[in-house]
Amino acid sequence: MDTTSDAAQSLPGDFAIWVFIFAELMVFGVLFSAFAFARATHVELFDISQLTLNRSYGFANTLVLVTSSYFVARATQSIKSGNGTLCGHWLSGALGLGVLFLALKLMEFHQDFAHGITLSTNLFYMFYLSLTVFHFMHVVMGEVILSVVAYKAYTGRYSAENHAGVETGGSYWHMVDLVWIILFALVYVIH
Repeated sequence: MDTTSDAAQSLPGDFAIWVFIFAELMVFGVLFSAFAFARATHVELFDISQLTLNRSYGFANTLVLVTSSYFVARATQSIKSGNGTLCGHWLSGALGLGVLFLALKLMEFHQDFAHGITLSTNLFYMFYLSLTVFHFMHVVMGEVILSVVAYKAYTGRYSAENHAGVETGGSYWHMVDLVWIILFALVYVIH
């Protein structure tokens, strides 16, 4: 019995996306570990700097991404039931929420820069901006992926029998959401 192919078959979507997701999670894991190490060696700086962040933006963006992941899960359910149009509608909702996330993040970045926060301000802000900009780029990539998947759903290229593309795009989007939840907790909340 080939357990590798069994494992690959049990994962939703294309196996290649899981290799990519694993690699991305490792990169974020290294960055989160470096943040935690730096925080442990500069506790007071990190605590004081963290208090200047706008947690309202962070919390709102968390709600936005969690809701968008719910929409993606509903899109997957819809296509498994053979309803490509409804799948497309749910994906369009997730795309709209992704745009809202990006807009809120840009507003937060604008506020940060207006207050003189840059990569060179201090170690905390270097990590904060690096992590959030890196995540921002992943959301942009997710928007591109979900746009293609939504287009294909609307044009009938997926069905109840052939929906791996929806699962592949959805898996990537869920990874982006998971990383944000960890980032939000680590950077905005945990003191």
